[in-house]
Formats: sequence, structure tokens, C-alpha cells
Amino acid sequence: MPELPEVEITARRLSEALAGVSIESVTAPGINALKTFAPPLDSLAGHQIEGVRRIGKHMVVDVSGDLHLLLHLMSAGRLQLYDKRASFKDRTSRLLVRLDGGGELRLREFGTKQRAWVKLLDGPGLAEDEALAKLGPDAYPDPPADLAALLKPQKGRPLQAVLRDQQVITGIGRSWVDEILWVAKLSPFKRAGELDADEAAALRAAIVDRLGAALDLYEEQVKLPIPDKLPLPLQVHRHHGEPCPRCGTTLEAIHYDEQVLAYCPAEQTGGKVLKDRRLSRLLK
Repeated sequence: MPELPEVEITARRLSEALAGVSIESVTAPGINALKTFAPPLDSLAGHQIEGVRRIGKHMVVDVSGDLHLLLHLMSAGRLQLYDKRASFKDRTSRLLVRLDGGGELRLREFGTKQRAWVKLLDGPGLAEDEALAKLGPDAYPDPPADLAALLKPQKGRPLQAVLRDQQVITGIGRSWVDEILWVAKLSPFKRAGELDADEAAALRAAIVDRLGAALDLYEEQVKLPIPDKLPLPLQVHRHHGEPCPRCGTTLEAIHYDEQVLAYCPAEQTGGKVLKDRRLSRLLK
């Protein structure tokens, strides 16, 4: 799933290219992706795009007349700008924003689950939308100064789950949580409500460090057209079985149905290799 750095660089690049461009028409071939009916999509015709921005993992395309396209890419969606318009045979298309001059802003989704969604909202509707109203504070560029206080109500929940909970802090997902906890030298299963002041400070610094470093890299490397897969600068996530970049200990992993959690046992879990649930299922 695209996380904060990937969504942010996509919003920046699209905003640079689209600000001031007029919309010719809008259609939703993936009708199940469209979650609103008022205002209607055709009300966007003739309006200008004012910019594209990020709210958590969501993207907002701001349009003149106080109209806003709110999108969530979910696990397999991509929002891209094309010089040519999509063929009717393109089954990945979920939303087509046709632009004056022949270009097209296209929401595509790969795979069969079709979870990406879009809403067309006016200003008050955007402010009150339930998907945004439930979000916690943004993880970057200025995460909450007192993370210990923010996380304390989470009590017995593990850090790796709490940091991916968008209602607690928004923008972090499966990839970057591994990187952040590795930089902070914290166990993914340490109880979120039990962080002391030093651990909370290390965690906050790690969030800024890893997300900021990713964005710095993307600013250098990511240009239009935005690739379907960005060059994720990961040091731990997806690297289990390899040496830890800091201490050389073999990185270990815990496998879940839809994710793999990676960590350094020497620096994060006191030398303890945690039980891999995939192995536990095989032994039953």
C-alpha cells in the first residue's frame, strides 16, 4: 500500500503539473470506486484544478468552485498523469479526469480486490468526511512532540500495530513501520503505552528521519510520469535473512497473512528471535 512518502511525492508532482489546468470531463469506469453521487461528477467539467495535496494516505485534488476529489489508493491503486486518454479496453481504470489539451489524470487499480475509492465533495463535505475526521495527527513533517502521551491510551497494544493505526497517527504503514522501529531500536512488540521519555524521543526522531529520507530521495529521483513502483529505500523491511546494516546480525521476520514484519533481534528484541506464526501453523 502506498504510504506517506509515496503519496506525498505523487501529490507534489501532480500538483506541479496540473495547477491551472481545466477539466474537460470526468467519468468513473470503475463505478464501484465512486462513493458519492452529489455533487455529480459532470459538475467538474469546465473547472480548473487548483492543486493536489495529501491528507494522511489520502490524496485531494482541489478544483475551482470549492470542489474536491478525495481519493484513497488502498493497496493497488495508482494516480497518474497521461498524455493520451485511456482505451475503453483498459480494465484497470477507476476514474478518468480528461483535461483540456488531451491529457488525462487517471486512477488505475491493479489486481482483483478493487478497494481504491474516490469521492467528489464540496468544501463542507470534505471537512466533515468520516474518512478524514477519524485520522490521527500526521506523522510527517512534525509528529506530535509528546509521543509517549499520544500512545499511552493504547495500553497493551504492540507498537507495530499502533503506529499503523491511522486513527492514532496517520501516514505509516507496513513498510515504514519496520524501518522506523529499527532506527529507534525498539521491539515491534513493545507495548505502546509503556514508552518512557527517552524511547518516545527516539521513536519521534526515527519517524522524522526515515520518512524525511525517503522524501529526499524521491525529490531527486521521481519525475513524471510517476512509475507504478517507486524505488523504496528500505534497509530492514523485505530484507529478512540478510545482515542488519548496523550490527550484522541476521534480520528475522514474522509472517502474517498479508504482511511480513522484519526486525533485528540483537538491537530490537534483546537477542530474542520471536516466534514466526507461519512456522507455528505448519507445526500444528
